[in-house]
Amino acid sequence: MQARSALFDLFGDHLRPRGGRAPVAALVKLLAPLGIAPPAVRTAVSRMVRQGWLQPSRLAAGPGYLLTPKAARRLDEAAARIYRTGRISWDGKFDLLVLDPPGGRRDRQRLCANLSYLGYGMLDEHTWVATRAAGEVDGMLAESGVRFERFTAAHAAGTAGAAALVRRAWNLTEIGQAYERFVAEQRPLLAKVTVRSDDEEAYAARFQLVHAWRGFLFRDPQLPPALLPERWPGTSAATFFDRHATRLRPAADRYVDKCLELGQRDGGPR
Repeated sequence: MQARSALFDLFGDHLRPRGGRAPVAALVKLLAPLGIAPPAVRTAVSRMVRQGWLQPSRLAAGPGYLLTPKAARRLDEAAARIYRTGRISWDGKFDLLVLDPPGGRRDRQRLCANLSYLGYGMLDEHTWVATRAAGEVDGMLAESGVRFERFTAAHAAGTAGAAALVRRAWNLTEIGQAYERFVAEQRPLLAKVTVRSDDEEAYAARFQLVHAWRGFLFRDPQLPPALLPERWPGTSAATFFDRHATRLRPAADRYVDKCLELGQRDGGPR
């Protein structure tokens, strides 16, 4: 687990509900159970500041960092997808992007990752589709310097044609297998965390669970049920995730609150 990715998880899952800020000492303490060393935490924080995700903040306990408005919006949207607080609906129409991809390989990879995160699938390098429009896609493409046209489209063959188009844009077999691996890998790790486990162990296990689940934000566009195969593995995987994330939440919350309290104490005036 990379420090930058872990910080996004930490702020999104634990610190955003607590004001989206924390002293440096608390960030170090909260990532230590994940095996992330203090220098890596500080380097990742500096990088996130440069990228506009965090901003320095003088807290009562001393130096700290606060989520920027851009980061808060992104994390709130991610949380809604992770915990599926919004209803997935579909009006039978696709959001269609026709664009001129950038010439550099790294820029193209970044563009693909951003579009995938926003729920778009690639038909070819110029054409991307989504079953629901992402509000921030215009700004993201403009910021990337990508020329594009955007359309609303409906498949002439109805749901059957739309389902075939979806299978071109996303490898549903591969995504389904990834869900099955997620459950198979997480189940033995989570079975070790019982009522006799301490709060730190529960926090670390839950952090790993959420981190692994968050990876599906870049792979699964959360398609409407009408366009998914029968017995979709993502459904049972979501039930598995919800059960264990809920089970471990109280102990994880206690550990986070303890680290924030200690971080404030350690980072405060001496």
